Amino acid sequence: MRAWNAVPVPAPDPVVPGVLRLYDTAHRAVVPVGPAAGEARPATMYVCGITPYDATHLGHAFTYLTFDLVNRVWRDLGHDVAYTQNVTDVDDPLLERAQVRGVDWRDLAADELAVFRSDMEALRILPPGDFVAVTDAIGLVADYLTGLRARDEVYALDDAYADWYFRIARPGFGDESHLGPAEMLALFAERGGDPDRPGKADPLDPLVWRLHRPGEPAWDSALDRGRPGWHVQCTAIAAATLGPAIDVQGGGSDLVFPHHEMCNTLAATATGAPLARAFVHSAMVGLDGEKMSKSRGNLVKVAGLVAAGADPMAIRLALLAHHYAADWSWSDGELAGAAGRLELWRRAVRGASSVGFSATATAVRAELRENLHADRALDRLDDWARASLAAAADHPGARAAMAALTDALLGVALT
Repeated sequence: MRAWNAVPVPAPDPVVPGVLRLYDTAHRAVVPVGPAAGEARPATMYVCGITPYDATHLGHAFTYLTFDLVNRVWRDLGHDVAYTQNVTDVDDPLLERAQVRGVDWRDLAADELAVFRSDMEALRILPPGDFVAVTDAIGLVADYLTGLRARDEVYALDDAYADWYFRIARPGFGDESHLGPAEMLALFAERGGDPDRPGKADPLDPLVWRLHRPGEPAWDSALDRGRPGWHVQCTAIAAATLGPAIDVQGGGSDLVFPHHEMCNTLAATATGAPLARAFVHSAMVGLDGEKMSKSRGNLVKVAGLVAAGADPMAIRLALLAHHYAADWSWSDGELAGAAGRLELWRRAVRGASSVGFSATATAVRAELRENLHADRALDRLDDWARASLAAAADHPGARAAMAALTDALLGVALT
């Protein structure tokens, strides 16, 4: 499936060695992620994609920007990057929204995907190497489940709709989220699960294959005609495109449980290896003190800001000003402050004088490599820009070096 038009891939930094360290939810610690020094393999990352029934809001943008930075820092360290993102283009929320609007669900998905691609291009998000629609991966998901069925790891209910479920209770389940049984049940019910459905072996067992209902899309498989459940989609796509035990599975913090916990347990059962070595989650973005979400309808959309005249680079800077792991709330002041910062930087790279840039570049790289502190990296660049505007002498090449660094590592175009 086509992702979006590629922006220039950053060239690696040829001088400064190092490693990227990120907060791993499973280990509750900041740990090295990606290939070790001298390890000749690509860095691998899977990030859970959108369900395309509405336009990209700033919570989405913050997540994809977070993992865009991971991609850029790895490339700056000299690694090739194998990056997969899925699109859940058949799911209950999409089908329900299409029915409310009186449109075909496929047309709704296509329209919203076009908006998403446009938003990602505007924000200069590097496209994933594999951008996989679930509707294009039905066969590989079905094959994945067939393997689990042969080992009695999935079972069908004995009722009118003999849907298939995965036996979730096994050693290691819960190691990523660190939640107790009551918390798991509450979140499972809140986030798309069905703990009260009769006939399940365990209330937390996730649906992996939903049998056909009248009026719903369905595909043939060895498990009868139907469509895949949510968690197994990502697990099967990640396995097919990246292999077992990838470096990072990423997404918003609302995916820690049940989605990422169940993806990991499915993968460990199918392959004997965890889905990922590290589970990295971006924080929630709020509006007026509440989480920004489609269900609440309190959305600030990227396309809306751009249509109102906002510079996409200012939107990107507004998001970069917050650490990826700390929840925060959007306000109009966020964009105004970012626009001022963007103008400061652009004046500095257009100026007639400048100060040296080497120490600033080293500081920016250090901030990003140690738990992705883009917020602090922006402050270092502010300092350089102000000093350059006040300088009486010029350091040839410093302005071009700043423009190149902000482009490659932060994805902010200044020229």
